[in-house]
Amino acid sequence: MDDVTGRLQAETNTETTRKPVPLWLLSLLTFSGTLAMHIFVPALPIAAADLNAGIGAMQMTVSLYIAGLAVGQLVYGPLSDRFGRRRTMMVGLALYIAAGLAAALAPDVHALIAARLFQALGGCAGLVLGRAIVRDDALPTEAARRLALMNLMVTLGPGLAPIVGSALASTLGWRAIFFALCGLGVTNFLLSWRLLPETAATARPGSGATLARNYWRLLRSPAFLGFAIGGGFATTAIYAFIVTAPFIIVHQLGRPAYEVGPYLAVPIFGIWLGSMLASRLIPIVPMKRLMVAGNALSVAAAFAFLAIVVAGHLTVPATLAVMIVFTIGAGTASPAALSEAISVNPKVIGSASGLYGFAQMAAGAICTTLAGLGSDPALSAAIVLFGAGSLAQAAFWFARWRSRPAV
Repeated sequence: MDDVTGRLQAETNTETTRKPVPLWLLSLLTFSGTLAMHIFVPALPIAAADLNAGIGAMQMTVSLYIAGLAVGQLVYGPLSDRFGRRRTMMVGLALYIAAGLAAALAPDVHALIAARLFQALGGCAGLVLGRAIVRDDALPTEAARRLALMNLMVTLGPGLAPIVGSALASTLGWRAIFFALCGLGVTNFLLSWRLLPETAATARPGSGATLARNYWRLLRSPAFLGFAIGGGFATTAIYAFIVTAPFIIVHQLGRPAYEVGPYLAVPIFGIWLGSMLASRLIPIVPMKRLMVAGNALSVAAAFAFLAIVVAGHLTVPATLAVMIVFTIGAGTASPAALSEAISVNPKVIGSASGLYGFAQMAAGAICTTLAGLGSDPALSAAIVLFGAGSLAQAAFWFARWRSRPAV
């Protein structure tokens, strides 16, 4: 008994004295996966001409990347619960590097599509494990605050990626984008090798059946499903506006095409503001209340956008105003929803992080698809934003109810 007590005390002391993994490193690892998704979009026409490929084939390099991010997150989470965060992260980074090099040397569009799929499967390791490592290192409230701070850094990726990708493609060619991503992967690999400790306290050998049971437990948890579905729709509904924005701005508002990029930076700025607000409020406001309030702000903004469109008063200032309010709400709710979801069962944090990420990508895909329906892009986007926000609000209230401690 004394030996067991001593061993437990030693493990507790190790966890207590171990410094948290630097947020800048976790942000860089997460950033690499989202960066690769956005950075290649401006180079699609250039790459299509060079590879003699059609637009549809080139779009597959983006759509399959998103699919890879979604599916890969289901794999890395349970693998990290079984083998540990550090080892799983290193494997993902190695795949990211190899796939980036293969994409840079791709002889035709089919090879490029395959390389992009594997690049996504490698890049999503940072998305899943970055969140899991934050939760490993802190209790739920502190984890939510650190996730909010990490979001401040990570949201720079989608904002800067199109600018960087366009500059690289126009000066050095589209292949330079993948050489740059490969270099980023090598940098992440070396930094992780030196600075990333093992944080999963429960990492141990297990069977495939154990991994399946972990997912089954999460899928049977009403609280987890509520947080995951609510968080997915609350945070990725903005994709509905992003995919319709070029048509709204150019065709419906009559603005030149070169203004689309700066206008799309507004939602990213709103998410940044929301994350900053969340990092300040989390220590003083209960996370479930902050999550619901943030999403309620998004729902109000979506309703205002819908009213503007229906009333025929759509303008650039009005559109940007409601979008920045919508994304401030999303940025505020995001870290709280994620922290609550992956805290439902502390024994399977990695699996919960992966399943939550899959829910986000699935919700984003649904919102993107629905926004493409109809002949009025602004009306379609407004309906999707309001519907997704309302669904998220209902899911959050359901999760709050099911996660209340028994009296």
